[in-house]
Amino acid sequence: MYHVYILKCCDSTYYTGCTNDINARLIRHNRGEVHYTSSRLPLELMCSVSFKDKYKAFAFEKYLKSGSGKAFAKKRLF
Repeated sequence: MYHVYILKCCDSTYYTGCTNDINARLIRHNRGEVHYTSSRLPLELMCSVSFKDKYKAFAFEKYLKSGSGKAFAKKRLF
């Protein structure tokens, strides 16, 4: 399974990512091992969407990073 996730950072910015091991990825974020989020701890997991197909997951992540995808996420996901 592949997971697209959105984290809310302490400075009220959002980080969108995709991974096949969400637990390990969240641990890396919380340890400060991810550049963008390392200075924005603590983090809150806002949502996670799972996909069987990695290409669909990466396409959804790309969409969420677009202007209309950000509006969709804000209105429908949290």
